Amino acid sequence: MRFSLIVATAGRVVEVRELLASLSNQTVQDFEVIVVDQNADDRLGWLETEAFPFPIRRLRSGRRQLSHARNLGLREAVGEIAAFPDDDCTYPSELLARVDATFRERPGLGFCSGPSETPAGGLGSGRWRTRSGPIDAANVWTSVIEFNMFFRRAAVEAVGGFDERLGLGARFGSAEGNDLALRLVHTGWEGWYDFAQRAVHPDKRLTPAATERAFSYGAGLGYALRKNMAPLGVRLNFLVRPLGGCLLNFARGRWLAARYHWRALRGRIWGLCAAAGEDTGGLTMAARARDISFRETHLQRTSTRQGG
Repeated sequence: MRFSLIVATAGRVVEVRELLASLSNQTVQDFEVIVVDQNADDRLGWLETEAFPFPIRRLRSGRRQLSHARNLGLREAVGEIAAFPDDDCTYPSELLARVDATFRERPGLGFCSGPSETPAGGLGSGRWRTRSGPIDAANVWTSVIEFNMFFRRAAVEAVGGFDERLGLGARFGSAEGNDLALRLVHTGWEGWYDFAQRAVHPDKRLTPAATERAFSYGAGLGYALRKNMAPLGVRLNFLVRPLGGCLLNFARGRWLAARYHWRALRGRIWGLCAAAGEDTGGLTMAARARDISFRETHLQRTSTRQGG
């Protein structure tokens, strides 16, 4: 098996169907799909009854935490290359073929990434490098997004998977992909940014709910910056930008946008200053496997289904 595509999901149905439809259209079909269902209800029960043109498994988790769900799926994966598409993204039909070629051209490659693309065809929100090239400790912050990252599975397992202190549902709510990429780079694996490697994801609207999440997302980035000893200039850049955004939007009377940048700034500062080891989320995959009997009582495995 070439690819294992691990989809952690909660609260969505239509978007999951759209993702699976995009996977059905891939020009490379050598992959399995592992859906980690974090819903308390059975809204995704159709995954066990419908036929798909690829193997698909559904795991159930009683814990809503994105990095934890991804690690659960990773333990069940068999593909040489692991990826973690969001449950509301889609893959262009040539994406897996492009990634397959990238790994074949670079035997020492541990992971590759590319930017986000909006459904309308433009670049997704965020800062993106405009030229392809190696990923290192200085440019990783503008080179990766989790739903468009592909990893050599053996490399990810060797460094312990995602740090469960980071990511949606954790105290530090973002930057788990940056952290994983840096751990791979620091252990000698090559990372590659391909500007033409795109995954499609809707841009999030600026809403009061998004503004409330800005603190947690900022905390994740701040914690990842400190944990991975980012250079002082990089840290300062990620503090100056939201400060400027806050002041500029305040001056223009854009109160919601000003509040968003202010909360992001506060979160980044808090993440930079937070004490390490505040929870047990940094366990290695081996330790989590030993711990699974009481940490994951709701996990259910279903047999692989293969459609015609």
